[in-house]
Amino acid sequence: MPKLKTKKAAAKRFKKTGTGELKRMKAYKSHILTKKSAKRKRNLRKATLTDGTNIKTMKKIMPYI
Repeated sequence: MPKLKTKKAAAKRFKKTGTGELKRMKAYKSHILTKKSAKRKRNLRKATLTDGTNIKTMKKIMPYI
């Protein structure tokens, strides 16, 4: 059976935690920041975990992570 390829775009955006969950950064922090409050921008800085409904798909596109 051939090796499976990792989707590099996804591999750059997700990291695996010690317990095996996937960590990601939040969206909406790249532009049009003047109308967003300081509290909202501060919360967008923090990383969060990927939702459980996406885990099956993520394992398929990143088999070795």
